[in-house]
Amino acid sequence: MVRLTLELIAKNSNLKPRKEETIAQCLKKLTHINFSDKNIDAIEDLSFCKNLSVLYLYDNRISEITNLNYATNLTHLYLQNNCISYIENLRSLKKLEKLYLGGNYIAVIEGLEGLEELRELHVESQKLPLGEKLLFDPRTLRSLAKSLSILNISNNNIDDIRDLEILENLYHLTAVDNQIIHIKDLEFLLNKLVKLCKMDLNGNPVCIKPKYRDRIILVSKSLEFLDGKEIKNVERQFLVNWKASKEARKISKKRNSKNECEINSYITDSNINSNGLKL
Repeated sequence: MVRLTLELIAKNSNLKPRKEETIAQCLKKLTHINFSDKNIDAIEDLSFCKNLSVLYLYDNRISEITNLNYATNLTHLYLQNNCISYIENLRSLKKLEKLYLGGNYIAVIEGLEGLEELRELHVESQKLPLGEKLLFDPRTLRSLAKSLSILNISNNNIDDIRDLEILENLYHLTAVDNQIIHIKDLEFLLNKLVKLCKMDLNGNPVCIKPKYRDRIILVSKSLEFLDGKEIKNVERQFLVNWKASKEARKISKKRNSKNECEINSYITDSNINSNGLKL
């Protein structure tokens, strides 16, 4: 077992204390710690690292998020490809801006209430039991409603993303290789996410639906990239004009049909009257 301790950090960080300066005082100066791919399975008390802003712990064997309450200046936390099952013990990280948790065992996105500075959340490719999908705690979504701008939920067996409508400042959504089927669900979501500029849904069943791209472009005025391909003004304007022309033809056809019915009714009434029948 390898535990992340102050001693291990001091040993591997090439700390060079000045004269009359202790190791503890040096640790307070650290802003970045990188212990990725070091077989670490637990985080111990690192409370001396008061100024830590970036912590790299990806590609390890960590099963629980612990002992980070001290890291009140932490802005970036990299915990992807570990053995984590629950998002916990992060609520004191009020300055956290980017959180990477891809490739773990997380079944529910939760425990992020109060992280009002969180702009990026990456939770792709969770190792879920067969048939299960990644879920979202409504309390966490409400807490992230105004801050979150980038969300990666790819490869998590998700079939419905309408709950994300509350993320009013979402700019970039990546949800590739899921099980999203219904275009109407996407149209509902895009009517709410008026700041969304990039969306990638490659690998979902919905992508092979007839007119999928056309319908998405028509419903969202903010999207600039869909599935990695730029939406050019010429393409959007063509679809807008096509839709307007189609609607005009529909209205014209309806009007002509109504006029035809009125004419037929008039002719029928006239024939009845000319035959001396009582109207």
